[in-house]
Amino acid sequence: MDDELVERLERLCERQRRTIVGIAGCPGAGKSTLAESLVDRIDPDRVRATCVPLDGFHLADAELDRLGIKARKGAIETFDAHGYLALLTRIRHDTRNTVYAPNFDRDIEQPVAGHIPVFPGTRLVLTEGNYLLDSAQPWPEIRAQLDEVWFCDIDDETRQARLVARHVRFGKTPAQAQEWVARVDERNAERIKRTGHQADLVLPAVPRAPSPASLRNLS
Repeated sequence: MDDELVERLERLCERQRRTIVGIAGCPGAGKSTLAESLVDRIDPDRVRATCVPLDGFHLADAELDRLGIKARKGAIETFDAHGYLALLTRIRHDTRNTVYAPNFDRDIEQPVAGHIPVFPGTRLVLTEGNYLLDSAQPWPEIRAQLDEVWFCDIDDETRQARLVARHVRFGKTPAQAQEWVARVDERNAERIKRTGHQADLVLPAVPRAPSPASLRNLS
């Protein structure tokens, strides 16, 4: 499967100076694992590639507290969607300068500014996130900046088990993790699943075990 996806990405890159492909899916679907795997598989002598995650646009906890929405962190309204749109627009059009994108640090559960450089020579940008196919504004404008959007499909049982394990790994008790998945992650997942049919390509679950790096960033 990875070989076919790499070939598809390389064909897309032949059409223009810079290609942006989105990878969408529910929390725990393996989006970042897939994106990192594809970046590693792309031949750098042919296409320079990087990954820019939506998670870098999580609102900081202090702002979530101010807005009174920290208890549903990860919901669509807890992201700076307009900031994400502005970044993708710049990545699309500014190929003369290095564009710096934020990342998300799972150890502190906070966004980190200026962490990911998109160099002038970067031909392919993979961006992964939950809501890339959502119909609320400004997500259709975000979709318009993407050449394709792929959707990671996975059975709920496997995905929920991944989520519980991830929450435990980053500090929650098993009971807290299960409660968060049921109350927050699954509510978000229901919204995201309704958008999957709009994807250019629907992908099965990533079969391999994630690397330590992807475990830190899996979303």
